[in-house]
Amino acid sequence: MTHSATVHARRNGRIAIIVAAVAWSTAGLAQRELEATPATQVAGRALFAFLALLAVVAFTERSGTIASLRSLGVDGAVLAVFLAISSGTFLLALNYTSVANVLFFQAASPMIAALLGWVLLSERISRRTWIAMLMAALGVGAMVVGSFDAGAMAVLLPVVMTASFAIVIVIARHRRDVSMMPATCASQALVVVVVAPFASVG
Repeated sequence: MTHSATVHARRNGRIAIIVAAVAWSTAGLAQRELEATPATQVAGRALFAFLALLAVVAFTERSGTIASLRSLGVDGAVLAVFLAISSGTFLLALNYTSVANVLFFQAASPMIAALLGWVLLSERISRRTWIAMLMAALGVGAMVVGSFDAGAMAVLLPVVMTASFAIVIVIARHRRDVSMMPATCASQALVVVVVAPFASVG
């Protein structure tokens, strides 16, 4: 990869991070305006996400759309499953606890991913990262204690969301040949298939 291509890729990566941060941060505000049942919220969000991502995949892959979905392999399929779990539990968690609580848990995913990478992939963790992980653990611990009054689901759902997303990060780092766009598209289709029977329309 040339220097200009590397700079271009890094710029696109930073833009994607900013867009993702804005999307995650505003999702809670939009969810609070919904009157649908939790299952309907999850299914509806996943359906629109699937259609939008499918359009993007079709535009970028063109005639190879079906082939790109079929080429995910075992690792891509596992990634899609855990991404589906993380996506579904994210919106469900917003129905049981505060937006701040959910996003705080979500922010701990990279720290858990670093720990999983250290254990499973023997990736080195710097002293600075260890300190950040400790601080994140203390913060999440404080959140967990404060969430007990809201019920078990207020703690369980954010924990499952965070852990599953951390696994997604590890798989994506370990198998960089797996295309994330088709995997993400497949994950939303999986959410729709699993949750749609429990959703209500009208």
